[in-house]
Amino acid sequence: MESLVRGLHRAERRIYDWVTRDRLVVYSGFALLIEAAIFALWAWSSHGFTLTGGHRPGTDFSVFWVGSHVILHGVPVQVYDYVAFGRLERLLMGGYQHGDFLPWLYPPMFLLLVTPLALLPFWPAFFVFVVASVVLFCLGVLRVAGLDKAVGDAKLAAFVVATFPCVFVCATFGQNSMLTAALAAFSVRWVDRHPLRAGLCIGLLVAKPQMALLFPLVLIAARAWRAMAAAALTALLFTLLSVLVCGPQSLHLFFAAAELARGITLESGVRFWLASPTPFAAFRLAGLDLTPAYLAQAGVALVAAAAAYDVWRRTSDSGARAAILAVATLIANPYVWHYELAWLGIALAFMAAAGLRRGWLRGEQTVLVLAWMLPLYEFFNRVSEWPQIGPVVLLLVVLMIVQRVRSDAGSVQ
Repeated sequence: MESLVRGLHRAERRIYDWVTRDRLVVYSGFALLIEAAIFALWAWSSHGFTLTGGHRPGTDFSVFWVGSHVILHGVPVQVYDYVAFGRLERLLMGGYQHGDFLPWLYPPMFLLLVTPLALLPFWPAFFVFVVASVVLFCLGVLRVAGLDKAVGDAKLAAFVVATFPCVFVCATFGQNSMLTAALAAFSVRWVDRHPLRAGLCIGLLVAKPQMALLFPLVLIAARAWRAMAAAALTALLFTLLSVLVCGPQSLHLFFAAAELARGITLESGVRFWLASPTPFAAFRLAGLDLTPAYLAQAGVALVAAAAAYDVWRRTSDSGARAAILAVATLIANPYVWHYELAWLGIALAFMAAAGLRRGWLRGEQTVLVLAWMLPLYEFFNRVSEWPQIGPVVLLLVVLMIVQRVRSDAGSVQ
């Protein structure tokens, strides 16, 4: 009798479900049209992206492409010489140069990964980079979240993921966030069955080390000692190789560049705060002084880290683990731009898959839509200057994931 009542309640809830399999595909189609319209209006308003000083597609990728030229045809450490690097940007990019100088702020390990880009002209290299990023991102997200099984068609599921606004924003800038998110997704997928593969993926994140912030914590929670050892060894060897190629001074110059970015962008950049969905940015926009803002950021980061630790201890579900790790990383890291929300795509896919397969819990659909729209909100916020709601939305996603994990554990019992 009790099971019958539960079934009736579940059926009643499904009547009010407005995120269904078919609707999810339709919504994704509308998203694609909206993204195409944004791109078309952007091209029209900038006269085909020819206006001097305007933002254009691939601006961040241009830094990778120019850096590739440096390592192939010059002295690698010159990427940290702002005068020389800026001169090279103007020379190689020509009329497509961004209005502001874009410095190289990445560790020398990432310079090794972008080396092949200069073998192609800018636009073909940009196209290959974006397509490869989207493909790897979709593969990683679908494998870890199980959305393909929930939708029942791998191609439709890939279409849903590829049209996430977080993919559009990241692809527009030509950033590397989809690649780092894919590494995170594959590593969580493999952490139990293939710890060496998982460790390799985690170790490669040293190319953007702030995105590996919570991996040691969750690996301890899962007692994944082999994966942790493989990750440490990979990171060490990757770092040594980069020092061998770029010179020992490259690490020192990277830390100096990071310190400069912290002082100019993170701590004083109002335009950065408007496009940064972090507690630190929200507190600074609210008028909090630097030290209290850092302390408040640390407090929220501890909450997110504790949630990630709890989920990794409670469940072996790779989708739940990847989702909480992705969102907690975005919250715990004070230096996050809108394009880093590609990591949020992992959580979106997990929430959608869980809701379609096991029914929606209270509030899940609303939070899913808010999180789905957040990258576009942050994308336009540097112009609109709306309140910074990013950390609130991300914390709601954390709450939904924890609620889902505990609900699933309760239903099993």
